[in-house]
This record gives sequence, C-alpha cells and structure tokens, in this order.
Amino acid sequence: MTTASHRQLFGTDGIRAVAGESPLDATTIYAVGLALAHSLRKTEAEPRVLLGRDTRESSAWIAATLAAGLRAAGASIESAGVITTPAVAFLARTHGFHAGVVISASHNPWQDNGIKLFGADGFKLADAVELAIEDEIFHHAARTEAPDPASLPPVEDNPALQADYIQFLIDSVPGLSLTGLRVVADCANGAAAAIAPELFRRLNADGSAEITLLNIAPDGRNINLNCGALHPDFVAAQVAKRGANIGLTFDGDADRCMLAGARSNVINGDAILLMAARDLKARSLLTGDLVVATTMSNMGLEAALKHSGIRMLRAPVGDRYVLEEMQKHNAALGGEQSGHILLPHLATTGDGLLTALVILDLIARTGKSIEELTADLKVFPQIITNVRVREKKPLATIPAVAAAIRAAEEELKDSGRVVIRYSGTEPLARVMIEAESEEAMRKHAEAIAGAIRKELGV
Repeated sequence: MTTASHRQLFGTDGIRAVAGESPLDATTIYAVGLALAHSLRKTEAEPRVLLGRDTRESSAWIAATLAAGLRAAGASIESAGVITTPAVAFLARTHGFHAGVVISASHNPWQDNGIKLFGADGFKLADAVELAIEDEIFHHAARTEAPDPASLPPVEDNPALQADYIQFLIDSVPGLSLTGLRVVADCANGAAAAIAPELFRRLNADGSAEITLLNIAPDGRNINLNCGALHPDFVAAQVAKRGANIGLTFDGDADRCMLAGARSNVINGDAILLMAARDLKARSLLTGDLVVATTMSNMGLEAALKHSGIRMLRAPVGDRYVLEEMQKHNAALGGEQSGHILLPHLATTGDGLLTALVILDLIARTGKSIEELTADLKVFPQIITNVRVREKKPLATIPAVAAAIRAAEEELKDSGRVVIRYSGTEPLARVMIEAESEEAMRKHAEAIAGAIRKELGV
C-alpha cells in the first residue's frame, strides 16, 4: 500500500491548505488543472471534467482558476455548483465524465480549502496516479504563469446535476417512510445545505414527519463553525430541546455523518457500523459476515460485532485505505469512527446524506430507536489527543517518544490499545489510547503527547 507520506501535495484526502497560500495559491491551482488535463489526455482525446465545490468564500475563485488550467490543456468542464463530495463521485461515474474534482476542505475551518480528485469510476484516484499528477503539477508550477483569479469569469453551474444526485439518494432507499419521525439535521453551513432542503422536502412531501434543518445559511465563513460533524454536541442539544427522535449532523462536504439519540447521546461511526452490519446480516447482504473498520475504532465495536457473529478487520485511518481492505475481502460494509461509512452496493465513497437515509430507513422498518439498536455497545474509555508538530519525523526514531509508547503498550497489553499516527491532512500527531482503566488511559496519553510536544511541538 502506498501511503500519503510518499507524497508532498496529496494527503489522505487530496490537497488541503490555507486558501491563497501554497499549495493552494493561484499558480499551483492552475497547475493542478493543467496536470490533470494532461494526465487524462493520455487516454482521452477530449476529456470531460466535473467540478463541485463547498460553501467557503474561496471556493469560487479556486474553481475558476482550476477550470482555466483544465481548459488551457484541452479539457472541457462542467460545474455542479455547490454540492457534496459524494455527489461529485456519483455524477462522475454516471454522467460520462473522465474525472471529478471537489473543491473543499471538508471539516476544516473556512480559511482552509482543498482539492480532491475522482476518476471516471467514481473512486478516489489511486496513490500512484496522484503521485504522477503531483510530479506534473510541480513541473507546470515552475514554468507557467497563472492568470489573476480576479480576471477570470466564474464557472457556470448546471443545476440539473444537483437534481440528479437528489434523485439518486431517494432511489437508493426505496420505500423510505419518515412518518411520525421528528428529525433534526445540522448541515454545518456546508455543501449539505445545498441538498438537504430539497431532499427532505421530497421525502416528506405528505408532511407526516417533522423535519428541522439547521445551519443552512452559509455566508462563506460559517462552514463548520461550532456546528456539523465536528461538533455533534450541538445537534444532540437541539434534539433534546425540540423533543426529536434523532439528530443528523454532517461535515462541510457531507461525506460523513454523525447522529444524536433522543437522550442527547452522540452516536458516532462505530455505532452506525454496528447498526448497519446487523441489518445487512439479517437481510443476508453482509458478505462474509465481515466489517472493515480502522485502527481508531473502539474495542467495544469489535466485541459487539463478534457477539452477532460478525468479524471486524482494521485498516489504516483514511476512507481510501478502508476501501482498499474492503475490496481485498469483498466486504459489503466499512467505515470510520468519524462517520465515513462505505456501502459499496450503493456508492463508491462515503456519503453522509446516504448514511442518514439508510439509518432512518432502519429505524422506520424496525420500529426501534437508535438507543435500542446500539444498547449492547459497551464503549471502552478512549482519548484522542492532538499535538501540533513542526515536522512528521518517524516517531520510532525519537527515543523519548518510543519509550513512552513502549511503556503504555507493556502496561495495557490485552486491556487496551495504543495508536499513534500523523494526520494525513494537518500538521498533527494523533495520540489515541483506549483502556479499561480511565486512569491508565489518561496517564499514558499525557505521557506520550508530552514527549511528542517536547521533541516535535510547534
């Protein structure tokens, strides 16, 4: 497996940085357009590229600059406008595009932005392909002068593409009934805000459900601001305040979903995997009785799945690596604790809105609440500490850090887990400790994080 550490621009989820600063300056963005078009023209005489973007104020000028680079190198472009990341994956695959590009920094604050690439098959490009494109980006950036973004016309959006995606979501869960449900959905002032109002209007055409949509007024700077999947406590509090049955919350590009129950309890990706796995198994759709999670998924999930006769495999963090493992084992379900849920019989990538509909359908069919469906999920105490670092030096080569990790592993053994990794999208080291003993968990998390901070901290 090739990992993001071999690349300079592309992390586990595309290019991501502060908008306007390298590598999201106009020159590099224009070079991305040139490089992608040149890559596509190796096999396609007239490549067609789909663009989609989130609600950040920088997304429009980045789209215009990228489109200029694509056109200059012989590609034609079509824009779906403000739309979710999984929508671009779906539309690229079903509408004959040779590539799809999403301009979004997902859950990051508004100042950041990013570029994600999808192939004609709706999957994220393979690491090796991104690496080859990256080399060409550097080549063009060094030799090409980009046009001033202010001089470029905005890309023209095709609203029919958005409508096609909404129809796909509805068709994916046939017969979904929301009758009697009280639902609160937090759209994070992001891409979901462009889709959810029409989606739920159609799903609730008879008015039999009570649907409340929050954070659907993006202003370019309020995306993810104290809301969305990174702040699930917000929707949990709204569920309690409004007496709702369930809360849904999405990140900025809506490729993941978190939930909240009627008791204001946050339901993360682990619990969603448990519910979905049992339902698929009951309907003989869980191939090999197997689920793929990640190194960050709680030991409690593994135990609950085992109790239901379901095996759990762990992949490295990053939905592309979960997908690799799923394809290797022909798995029907995989995902991350953060709310990326992969259902390959329905979609090629994680889709927060689709995940929400699947869970709403499960609740409607079973008549059970999400609390009942996850009642036996006993979560081991877990802490994740983020340490901002100045460089991503191999941790095993730093004696003090290695010693702290070794001490934690020796003490916890079979009663806990130690996972230390660098973020693929930010300059962070993530320290995750899971243990039966909360005291031991906190002690070792502080020791390891302290060692990393001392040796590599900003």
